[in-house]
Amino acid sequence: MSPADKGLLSVDDAIAAMQDYVSPVAGEEVLPLSEALGRVLAVDQFSPIDVPGFDNSAMDGWAVFRDDLSPDAPSSLPVGGRIAAGHPLPEAAQRGKVYRIFTGAPVPPGPDAVIMQEQCSQQDGIVTVPKRPKAFDNIRKAGESVARGGMPLKAGTRLGPQHLGVAATIGLSALPVVRRLRVAVFSSGDEVREPGRPLPAGAIYDANRHSLRALLQTFGAEVSDLGILPDRLDVIQSTLAHAAKDHDLIVTSGGVSVGEEDHIKAAVSALGELHLWRLALKPGKPLALGRVSGVPFLGLPGNPVAVMVAFLLFGRPLLDRLSGAAHISPRRYPLPAGFALSKKPGRREFPRARVTYTAFGPVVELHASDSSGVLTSMTASDGLLDLAAEGIDIKPGDLVPFIPFGELLA
Repeated sequence: MSPADKGLLSVDDAIAAMQDYVSPVAGEEVLPLSEALGRVLAVDQFSPIDVPGFDNSAMDGWAVFRDDLSPDAPSSLPVGGRIAAGHPLPEAAQRGKVYRIFTGAPVPPGPDAVIMQEQCSQQDGIVTVPKRPKAFDNIRKAGESVARGGMPLKAGTRLGPQHLGVAATIGLSALPVVRRLRVAVFSSGDEVREPGRPLPAGAIYDANRHSLRALLQTFGAEVSDLGILPDRLDVIQSTLAHAAKDHDLIVTSGGVSVGEEDHIKAAVSALGELHLWRLALKPGKPLALGRVSGVPFLGLPGNPVAVMVAFLLFGRPLLDRLSGAAHISPRRYPLPAGFALSKKPGRREFPRARVTYTAFGPVVELHASDSSGVLTSMTASDGLLDLAAEGIDIKPGDLVPFIPFGELLA
């Protein structure tokens, strides 16, 4: 029995079913660091060098032999030389002397601490230091950041600026990455119109496709926009069949409910299979996962808020799975509720919410509307609450789990 035959699925069961249902798409390419931002690393990267490659000073100061200094009284020693970044000391460091050293400069063999310049005084070539420092104070040891042979970058990582910086520090100028997913997206419905065109009576502008296209591009996909399809089974089925020929994923909006004009469910079933399509979720109960001629298919609800919430909850981990990216569940932050709410058991709910700041700290407030058709509730909110499927009675001040949009879009 497939999950689609079991009635309403929980959110966690649906995500687990998706992970089992699809596999990563093969294929990789090598890109220079300047073009690798946001891409998924295809192969573990091991460091051929220590980073840093040598002991170096963490600040401007004086390199000293600790044994030359009194443990609890000032010591005065002559200056033995000057060490700048990129200019190692040309001779061996000598006991009984201190060495002027600058941030990033190599610490020569022998000196085992650096004392910051503000703690010392200098006159006539003699430097006075206050007392003996701890061993290796202010010295960055070789290999402290990355050891030779270490693996600082793991396959499946979605590369951010910090990862590209690490790649550069170990001497890499290019990285092997998974090729971008090719995703086809379209909306359906006789009432849907393209923005910028006249709006007949009973029609609405298509926000869903534009939101979806932006979400897919945010997560690194190459998007083919197939436009708006009418409520006709033959047109929908033909479009799905064509899209399956050269895409890794097909995403639709609307047409996955049980109405007579909702044809996507039937079209997908005719061309492949429907894996699941009803979730114990608010907003976003009707959702379809299946295959069209072997290509994964994700059918989202028609209401604009439900589209975005369902995509963030299910589309993102699906993209991660297909691209081989390590999926990281968005973190929930417990914040005091600035509202009272009694929730019936049955569906897990993700209402929109905004964080306000009071004299006692942050408080999370529900958006005034819980309608899945009010898309402005997304722009007026800072994130989503995650309310369990069980019945809940929330009182002002109770801690509730809040997911910032930054976690969902990272």
